[in-house]
Amino acid sequence: MAERVQCLYRVSTTKQVDHDADNHADIPMQRKACREFAEKMGWTIVSEEQETGVSGYKVSADDRDKLQLVKKRAEQGKFDILLVFMFDRLGRKSDETPFVVEWFVRKGIRVWSVQEGEQRFESHTDRLTNYIRFWQADGESQKTSIRTKTALGQMVEEGRFRGGKTPYGYRLEKRGILNKRKANRIKAQYCEGDVFLLLFKQGLGSTADRGNPSVPAKAVWSTLGAYLGGRHGAAEPVSQRDRGLCRSGSTRG
Repeated sequence: MAERVQCLYRVSTTKQVDHDADNHADIPMQRKACREFAEKMGWTIVSEEQETGVSGYKVSADDRDKLQLVKKRAEQGKFDILLVFMFDRLGRKSDETPFVVEWFVRKGIRVWSVQEGEQRFESHTDRLTNYIRFWQADGESQKTSIRTKTALGQMVEEGRFRGGKTPYGYRLEKRGILNKRKANRIKAQYCEGDVFLLLFKQGLGSTADRGNPSVPAKAVWSTLGAYLGGRHGAAEPVSQRDRGLCRSGSTRG
């Protein structure tokens, strides 16, 4: 009888997720590799679970619903082998993930990685290898976090757009520079005319007073604060005096 396999796929961000023909989230690279590996080994995949946008470094195993579901199935004896693309798909926490792997093995589940083979616990060296693997993955995540925070901080200092929803009073424009995917990089271009059109011509000086919930009053005043303060990248609060001037159609000289 072929050994029963439970597959677990994971990506840290939703940007890494593809969608199938039915627009369901999918992780095709990991899924394809695990299916081919199981077929080569003569195993039968009985279940597949995937975690989309779940950090193996920031999110504890106890808070990962799919991982907890897989552990529950292990306790119920529903599979013989847990298969992942790489062991760091199980997590990247040096003080936790090594013990998650060992937990499965103690339950009689063999833990396999397509890229790294089987993790055994037959000797002290096996346990050390298991720990070092996730200690290294933990360190890589810490370095990635530092690089990301530093890069985003530099973008803010340079007044560059970091992505996400375009702030009020700005519009996105192509920079004429292609990124690695051959797509135009964009920048957030400050457009004061849009701000004042929003505030004055549409009567949105105080959206709370005018009962217009479509544009939050706080966001409007925050954007105007950036204009009045001369800081187009970091808004400052708008004083009551400034609000009065805006409602009357005046600005500071």
